[in-house]
Order: sequence, then structure tokens, then C-alpha cells
Amino acid sequence: MSDEVNKKVRLYVFVGAYGSGKSEVSVHFAHMLKKEDPSANVMIADLDIVNPYYRSADAKDALEAEGIRVIVPEYANTNVDVPALSGEVYSAFDQDDAVAVFDIGGEDLGARVLGAMLSRFKNIEYRVYMVVNAFRPFTSDPEGIKEMCSELSEAARLPISGFINNSNLLEETTEEELIEGEKVILAASELTGIPIVYQTGLDNVLPESWSEKTPSGIPVLRMDRKVLYTY
Repeated sequence: MSDEVNKKVRLYVFVGAYGSGKSEVSVHFAHMLKKEDPSANVMIADLDIVNPYYRSADAKDALEAEGIRVIVPEYANTNVDVPALSGEVYSAFDQDDAVAVFDIGGEDLGARVLGAMLSRFKNIEYRVYMVVNAFRPFTSDPEGIKEMCSELSEAARLPISGFINNSNLLEETTEEELIEGEKVILAASELTGIPIVYQTGLDNVLPESWSEKTPSGIPVLRMDRKVLYTY
């Protein structure tokens, strides 16, 4: 597990561009937290009030079976899609023994949902992670990643703590493409001064030699879409 997780962090917020894989990464990050400490009071809040598809709420049953509390918008997975946050979201700030994951959707528009609870962030230790897929249009080069990072940080009114490299072409991803994506994110890290905290990848795509870290030393968050996330 990354040194980031070993700190007394109470809240992890995931932001990113459309199609970056925020929800999938959020779900697996919550799973990782629970796996590392089965006694932990882990919760995940689906705060994607913009896009009704590919939400972390889709994995609700699987997560709750693991003992992870799932908080969803009042109209998630229905044919009604309006900005409505559940009051349960604030329990992430109020329960001292909880560790929470916030899945934020909709790029800068979705990130603005954090403004309603901005004062709460002052009282807890938190991290805001930007999920990046270097094979997506607006984050395909370091400059584009920097621009998107600035837009998300400004909208959320919170600093980006780290990048999560989710560069992939789904099941067709090769090791060469993983390395290529990592080079782009490393360059973006140098350009922005923001560290890469995780490399993600599907179990059936990541090389066996990347079981815990990439060759450059970045911690790996392995994902199994068939078990934890359905489209």
C-alpha cells in the first residue's frame, strides 16, 4: 500500500476528465482500504450528479457485501437525474472512525459539488486525487493534463494532491502502452509538481512483474472489473 494511505487520512476525493475511469478507480480504492484493514469503517459516496452512467453506485451490492457503506445520490440509477446530495454524505466528516472515498463526476462542473461542503474539509485530513488516462483526448499530453488539473482544482476549490495513472485501452492494453502512458503522466508530474500516487490496471492486463509497483517504483492498484464493477 502507498505511504499516502498509511497516513491518518480520513477522506479521499477522486476527480478527473470524462472517461478517465474515476468511478472504477474509486470502487477499487475503497475495496483496497477494506482489504488492508477489514475492521475499518469504510464508506464510498457516489457524488456524480452530472453523468447517470458508469457510476460507483453500480457496484453497490458488491461493496456492501464486503462491509463497505455506499452512499448514493437520491436519484442515482433512476430515470431522474438532478443535482441532489444525500445528507448521509456529511457523515464522512462527522464520524471520527470513518474513512471515506468520494467519487466526483462531470469534470469541473461536477467538482463544484464540493463547494457546498468546503468548510468541512478544514477539519479533517484529506487527499484529492486526479485520475488520468493518457489515451483520452484532453489528457493525452502533459500540457493538457496540467490544464485539466487547474480547471478541476479551481472548480473544487481544493488542491490536487496526486495523480492516479489510469492510462489504458481496456483489455487491449499492452505493456508497451502502459509504459507509454506512464511516461506522459511522469512528464505531467514534473510539469505540475504533483506526484503520481498509483498506477492502476486490470488484473488480466498488468504484467505479473507489476504486482506491487511499476518498474519506476509507483504503487499499483490492481482492478478486477468482473467482480467489482459492471457496465
